[in-house]
Amino acid sequence: MTTALITHADCLAHVTPEGHPERVARLEHVLHALEPLDLKRVTAPLAAEDDILRLHPAGYLADLKRKSPAEGWVQLDDDTFMSPGTMTAAFRAAGAAIRAVDMVLGGEVKNAFAAIRPPGHHAETETPMGFCLFGNVALAAKHALDFHGLKRVAIVDFDVHHGNGTQDLLWDEARALVITSQQMPLWPGTGKPSETGVHDTILNVPLPPGSDGATMRAEYERQVFPRLRAFKPELIIISAGFDAHAEDPLAQLEWQTEDFAWLTRRLCAIAEEVCGGRVVSTLEGGYDLGALAAGAKAHVEELIEAGK
Repeated sequence: MTTALITHADCLAHVTPEGHPERVARLEHVLHALEPLDLKRVTAPLAAEDDILRLHPAGYLADLKRKSPAEGWVQLDDDTFMSPGTMTAAFRAAGAAIRAVDMVLGGEVKNAFAAIRPPGHHAETETPMGFCLFGNVALAAKHALDFHGLKRVAIVDFDVHHGNGTQDLLWDEARALVITSQQMPLWPGTGKPSETGVHDTILNVPLPPGSDGATMRAEYERQVFPRLRAFKPELIIISAGFDAHAEDPLAQLEWQTEDFAWLTRRLCAIAEEVCGGRVVSTLEGGYDLGALAAGAKAHVEELIEAGK
């Protein structure tokens, strides 16, 4: 078995205004860092519209298409922009996450990493926000449940910002356990422990500003890992954001690169226990280019090790 890297050059064609933190260079740095690694390299397909419509309504998709610019930018909210290449990039990003599920569940690879942008975990059912248009991870989970017939899928989101979109899209989905750790307080302001979903399948783990990897490790040992084992998912999907790193400019957690490696290693070990090691990971945030590249490389190196 091996690890797949799924990406597409179209994800570099989503261009944001000068000075925007979610920029083309992010994916370029990640891909450069992953170049020397032994990976099965896969071209991301475009998601089908039916894939998007599993969770996002047709009116939302039509509105995004209508707003897509022929040149320049369209601003969707305070910090979410569309350029001429954005819609195709967003379909590639969702398609990469779904293809990763197909490959892992089909036994082609043990695990997979989708190196994509725009990210997805802030996109709500009918609201683009936080640099995100489609809920890539939520769509991948729904595909695993509805297309592949899984009974239980777990999502673990360790991006420093709360995955409000994933939570919104799967709020009433009893078959999906959504676990997120996030700095609190911090934008978008959601992610309180009291937010548990219709079926008590949402676990939020707030972390205080200034806390380090030791705090994270203790909370994952105390809350996250026992909940994962009890749920017994047939697939674990990771929203891999690297903006909890101490060098990241948009937040105030103090994780180091080894903390991302440790967390990935532990999640892969639990996946080995409960679901034959089946893990899909997708890129979310991370805005210091060096810390992002180092974190993504450490994360994927642990996936490779687990996939042997």
